[in-house]
Amino acid sequence: MTSNLTKVNLIHNPKYQRSGPKSYVYLLKKYNFAPTKEGPYFVGNKVQHQGKIGAQQPIGGRTHMRRVLQKKGSNDQVGEVPAEDEQNDVEYLCEVAIGTPGQKLKLDFDTGSADLWVWSTKLPKSTSTKGHVVYDPSKSSTFKNSDGSTWKISYGDSSSASGTVGTDNINIGGLIIKDQAIELADTLSTQFETGVGDGLLGLAFGKINTVKPKQVDTPVENMIAQEDIPKSKELFTCHLGTTKATDNADRKESFYTFGYIDEASLGGQDPYYVTIDNSQGFWQFHSATVTIAGKQYPRTDNTAIADTGTTLALIDDSICGKIYDAIPGSKYDSTQQGYIFPTETATDKLPVVSFAVGDKEFSVNKEDLAFADAGNGMSYGGIQSRGDLSFDILGDTWLKGVYAIFDQGNTRFGAVQRE
Repeated sequence: MTSNLTKVNLIHNPKYQRSGPKSYVYLLKKYNFAPTKEGPYFVGNKVQHQGKIGAQQPIGGRTHMRRVLQKKGSNDQVGEVPAEDEQNDVEYLCEVAIGTPGQKLKLDFDTGSADLWVWSTKLPKSTSTKGHVVYDPSKSSTFKNSDGSTWKISYGDSSSASGTVGTDNINIGGLIIKDQAIELADTLSTQFETGVGDGLLGLAFGKINTVKPKQVDTPVENMIAQEDIPKSKELFTCHLGTTKATDNADRKESFYTFGYIDEASLGGQDPYYVTIDNSQGFWQFHSATVTIAGKQYPRTDNTAIADTGTTLALIDDSICGKIYDAIPGSKYDSTQQGYIFPTETATDKLPVVSFAVGDKEFSVNKEDLAFADAGNGMSYGGIQSRGDLSFDILGDTWLKGVYAIFDQGNTRFGAVQRE
């Protein structure tokens, strides 16, 4: 068992440029939901025919309808969503060493997915790898190929990553996980080339892993199985800082821990825990109330997921509207498909917004209510509509206000409010 467990510091991506609409499009694809608010993006049905391939068109087989994210352009013309409309970069990355000797890649840690995939030397030469560290399995003495195993992650209709699978040792902040399944990309959509990250490390539950014919264990599942972390602390934690100006040292620091809770981040408080429902593979919990500017609203049977791979917070339309009703000068901008409000709004004019984790509410930092510049002196809000999704997604907008504890061993999620 590893005894020298340390913080895994997050690296802020200096090239990351915030865009409200692009982040929203990314989430539309990641969670495959349909918008319910007016705007250029919508989900339509696309006819797909499967069958034998003839000289000109498929012959025989069957036809079915598929939900596809589409964009309405000028003159109401409808087409596919172009790559440049989607946020293909991430704000935070973690350095992970893969193989022997270790090859250091910067990965996106994502509690909303369960694959560990990387840029690899199996990618075609036509793929631009500029600015990326590409994992080369031939240079690792501990790599083993997993014959017959493949993986594929699809985001909506147009962007995907896929490839083969092998196992290798990985090092996360000094914690060594042996024979971890590594998904090697041999095909990447061009959208991925514009980002800085070298892959993704999923921290959700393995039941949504995409490897076939047999799913593989996630890094945390392997940490537990290999007893790399203490049996009493089969968990990881997330502490997200801010890139905005602040004198608060706690607000600046961004890190993960594995196998222990950082006592300083608790601030003398006891974490509040709620049992999670991981049946869909997510860190999902009951969230039956929200308080906006001192007024509490019941949300019977509502649930939420904590997702470190999501920049925004997405909630139902009714509550979303109430939040922006409490911000002077706010409005819904259909051209950006989101709520915006005046950038110069004084902090004391912004409402305190708190979401329930079980029976206790935790608030969003007021400074994170504004996500990105929306032009004309307005900011794109960090809380937006979840469309026809049946649960909330509490991403970085909310997570920056808490110290989050993902207790996998006890199937529970914990939180402490940060100042």
